[in-house]
Amino acid sequence: MTYCVTDTTDLAAADLADPLPIARALIRCPSVTPEDAGAIDLLRDALARLGFTCTELPFGRVRNLYARLGDGPVAFCFAGHTDVVPAGAAAWSVDPFGAELRDGMLYGRGAVDMKGNIAAFLAAIARLLARAHPRRGAIGLVITGDEEGEAIDGTGKVVAWLAARGEIPRFVLVGEPTSVATLGDTVKIGRRGSLTARLVIDGVQGHVAYPQQADNPVHRLVRIAHDLIASPLDEGTAWFEPSTLQITSIDVGNPVGNLIPSRAEARLAIRFNDRHTRASLEAMLRATAARHAERFDLATSCSGEAFLTKPGPEVERLTRAIAAACGVTPRLDTGGGTSDARFFAPHCPVAEFGLVGTTMHQVDERVPVAELAALCAIYERVLEDFVA
Repeated sequence: MTYCVTDTTDLAAADLADPLPIARALIRCPSVTPEDAGAIDLLRDALARLGFTCTELPFGRVRNLYARLGDGPVAFCFAGHTDVVPAGAAAWSVDPFGAELRDGMLYGRGAVDMKGNIAAFLAAIARLLARAHPRRGAIGLVITGDEEGEAIDGTGKVVAWLAARGEIPRFVLVGEPTSVATLGDTVKIGRRGSLTARLVIDGVQGHVAYPQQADNPVHRLVRIAHDLIASPLDEGTAWFEPSTLQITSIDVGNPVGNLIPSRAEARLAIRFNDRHTRASLEAMLRATAARHAERFDLATSCSGEAFLTKPGPEVERLTRAIAAACGVTPRLDTGGGTSDARFFAPHCPVAEFGLVGTTMHQVDERVPVAELAALCAIYERVLEDFVA
């Protein structure tokens, strides 16, 4: 398998203490999920240069990498993903996989989410190792190629593999682009859960002129929908905003206007805080449906439960290091969608921190080179506080 490198030097000969050539090399791997395009090879070779023991963990079509350096339990683990979303149909002003530099900006799909963050962490390790080695535990990395896709064969399975070996880290930092306006302003310590549901109500088909001979499932579904949205799921918690339930479609597929249909279907999306679980929400949906319909089918899918790493020694150490490195005290936040942090949360403390996410997933995704260098310095300070 081959991969692309910078236009000036092969990464194997580059200074790994500089995040820019690493980021450019990664961007030039067109690793649209779940394709790898050589990104894992690139990182494995770079980490081996730094003395890491690397283990490739393929699951399904996905290539995953686990690397560790140092003795004893992993005191600090960085987690990230090399897969990216497609460039999209809209026209870019640059090659989305060209890693072009323009006016102090590095352009390319994944520059922000999250190849730039991985590059900054790798360079931070190289800088730390140039002057010190881990003394308070090992450094670990979990890199997946299945975060932007279905997330079935990626971090979740790697974490299960680590748990089976008794190698769960003491603390994990996921390199998502969490900063909002200024680098360092936000650390995520939790995420809402995400549940989708498909509710099908069965009725009895009939003529609209003889409703007594039919059982209209649309009427039942409308009453169910009313009950679901009549009042909020909750008022929020100390760390989470209120949970939300959105009805995203109501479908009957009725081709004529004088027919009572035999079934009606609705789809729902719930983003929920830590007052709920998939099981409790499914029970609520079933109970609500049962009040108005004897015959129904409910299917749910949960991409992640809500989780929270309550502020404690590890989170405080992380925020102090960020504040010391960049002069900004980060706000602790739980907003946004799901991330791979959810797979670590049942096992150990986990937080997320990285670049300003303004252009992630957009056309002309880009990061200021100066911000990339600043993130590297922050990660180096974090590493020093945890392991050096």
